[in-house]
Amino acid sequence: MPKLSTAEREAFLTGTPGLIMDIGTLDESGAPHLCPIWFVYEDGAIWFTPRQHSEWLRHLRRDPRVALCIDEGSLPYRKLIVRGTATIVHEVGADDLWRDRYRRIAQRYLPVGDANAYVDGTDDQPRALCRVVLVDAEVRSWRMPLEGEAYDGIWARRYWTEDAKVKRQAPELFNRDAD
Repeated sequence: MPKLSTAEREAFLTGTPGLIMDIGTLDESGAPHLCPIWFVYEDGAIWFTPRQHSEWLRHLRRDPRVALCIDEGSLPYRKLIVRGTATIVHEVGADDLWRDRYRRIAQRYLPVGDANAYVDGTDDQPRALCRVVLVDAEVRSWRMPLEGEAYDGIWARRYWTEDAKVKRQAPELFNRDAD
């Protein structure tokens, strides 16, 4: 599948409201723990806000490694997978220092008035502020091929079997270096 260009990735993360991000952390036994959450992409980082009693905040304090998955359910089915390290930028109780960012997170999911009411109505429930900086992480992305792009781009070439129809129809696409 084609990878998102830098411009496509920026547009996907900033211009597509309502995308839910799944965050994967490691629990005390080392087992994966997955949670769908709200986020905002700003300043080259993905920002998110665990509540003070979130299991996954406890996980991050012990082991900051995370996997993030952001995808959309309609064409062109853009997807972003991030493996990296989460930083707790502000611990629980410092919410006043970053409440404007929390408002921007909420505004990705709710109309402005509702987002502000949500933030104001829950500002007595402490949260931490975390981020994953993308240049410090492994970032993979893909999308469906757009009009005019080769159909073989729908999957990485390593997935096609030797007798795949698409290989017979366009063998020149598979004689390039493997991806």
